[in-house]
Amino acid sequence: MDATIAGPAAAASAAATRVRWRIFAVVFALVVINLIDRTALSIAMPTIAREFDLSPTMQGVILSAFFWTYALLQVPGGWLIDRYGPRRLMAGATIAWGLFQSLAAVATGGLSLLLTRLGLGAAEAPLFPAGAKLNAIWLSPQERARGAVLMDSGSPLGAAFGGVIISFLILALESWRLAFLAAGLGTIALGALAWRTLRDDPAMHPQVNAAELAAIRAVPEGQRAAEVPPRIAARSLAGLMLGRMAWAMINFGLLTWGPSYLAQARGFDLKQMGSATFVIFLAGMTGSLFAGFTADALFSRGWSRAAVYRGMLGFSGLAIFATFVALPRVTDPVGAVALLSVTLFFLYWGSLYWSLPPLLAPKDKVGLVGGIMNFAGSASGIAVPILTGVILQATGAYLAVLMFFAACALVYVAGTMLIAYPPSRS
Repeated sequence: MDATIAGPAAAASAAATRVRWRIFAVVFALVVINLIDRTALSIAMPTIAREFDLSPTMQGVILSAFFWTYALLQVPGGWLIDRYGPRRLMAGATIAWGLFQSLAAVATGGLSLLLTRLGLGAAEAPLFPAGAKLNAIWLSPQERARGAVLMDSGSPLGAAFGGVIISFLILALESWRLAFLAAGLGTIALGALAWRTLRDDPAMHPQVNAAELAAIRAVPEGQRAAEVPPRIAARSLAGLMLGRMAWAMINFGLLTWGPSYLAQARGFDLKQMGSATFVIFLAGMTGSLFAGFTADALFSRGWSRAAVYRGMLGFSGLAIFATFVALPRVTDPVGAVALLSVTLFFLYWGSLYWSLPPLLAPKDKVGLVGGIMNFAGSASGIAVPILTGVILQATGAYLAVLMFFAACALVYVAGTMLIAYPPSRS
């Protein structure tokens, strides 16, 4: 008999299954692979730039190209997720971006490499909005901060392992091309696993029992109106977009130019660069998980959503500002890596943003609002690699770049404060 239609007695006597956390384990793995594939070019760029004789500005254009299609397809992708469900979009997108990652291995110059990045950006576009949709479908309101960070913490872990894995593959295979091919084939295999595991409705999953289904659908008394708003307020949408855009300026700036900063400003070789990138972004994963579990714990103790989100995200933005101001004064390379690790720890408190679309939007618009939010972040992804390259070429040093990131941290705080958070208790 289907566990989801078992009677009340069976539901009461049976322990709740935990399929929802297996779902988010798969989402976590997809995000890890997503970032490995996305950051592979940043790790290989010093090598590729020498082979293809690319200027800093051209490097910035190629690094930016991913975000052109990624940003363009965020809102259409979010609409498709709401209409057709996250399972199809997420699994299909994973297989497609694995193909484009593999095609990058046969690039013959800057133009062909740019074209593969356009394809990669288009294919990866649905992933995070689909994750936000799964958050709304599979998790109760009391679990969504943890779900958001279990998804988004895969980003810094993927960046961390991307630095180590891609650096190792380039050195071991003596070819950045073979490294890209290996990464692409692994992604295609994971896409097939996603199709087997994910479902658009917990009631349709054969391993979900009635007790887990009841836990997923549970809403604390007095919160239902806040959890299902008729529409998202214009002020909140503006704050969501502004905060995410500023946050993404820092995040994508570090993802695309961070390895080059370590190589050029701090004198790291390829092996040292991979190890430092691993440490820095592992700190980001730690910060992401810390933020999500702390937020849910505070909610369970009766703290209001406004106090938790504004307090945690605002504090993290000020901490990021302070680290970028301090970084140019640190001369020791090990000290610089330590300070960048602190930066990433606080930066990835911003993973909490992925718990906001299910909180602020009606359930049938969560994918769309997630796409709008990620469009704002992706627009930063378009601009910041080029802008960083132009600043670097104009000044010949990274100081102005670091101060720009410090300013973005303050804008991130301002956007967070604009959002009107529904109360956690009535």
